[in-house]
Amino acid sequence: VQLQASGGGLVQGGGSLRLSCAASGRAFSTYAMGWFRQAPGKEREFVATISWGGSLRQYADSVEGRFTISRDNSKNTVYLQMNSLKPEDTAVYYCAAVIGRSVYARASDYLYWGQGTLVTVSS
Repeated sequence: VQLQASGGGLVQGGGSLRLSCAASGRAFSTYAMGWFRQAPGKEREFVATISWGGSLRQYADSVEGRFTISRDNSKNTVYLQMNSLKPEDTAVYYCAAVIGRSVYARASDYLYWGQGTLVTVSS
C-alpha cells in the first residue's frame, strides 16, 4: 500500500487542522492505521492509531482530548483532526499502515509509511 499525507500548514496556537492520509491499493480496511510525528532534533513519536474497522482508537497522552483519529474505508482515507493546537505540536506528521485487527502504538509495528506533512504552530 502507498500512503499520501496532506493537510499540514501554518496555524496559530489554539487553532485547528485536519490531516488526511490517502491510501492506494486494495484491502485498505484490513489495515490498522497510525499517525506519528517528528519534531526537529527529536525522535519520531506516536500520536494516534485506529483499528481496521474504526472501533478501537488509542492516543498519546500529549494529544488525548485534543486530537481525533478517524477513517473512511470507502475513501481509503484516514484523518487526524487536531484542535487546540500548541507550539509543541509543531512537527512533521507521518501516517503509517500495518495489516492487523488491533491498534498499534509502536513505530516498529508498521510496515508502510507516508512521506510526511509539516505542521507548524505559532505562539
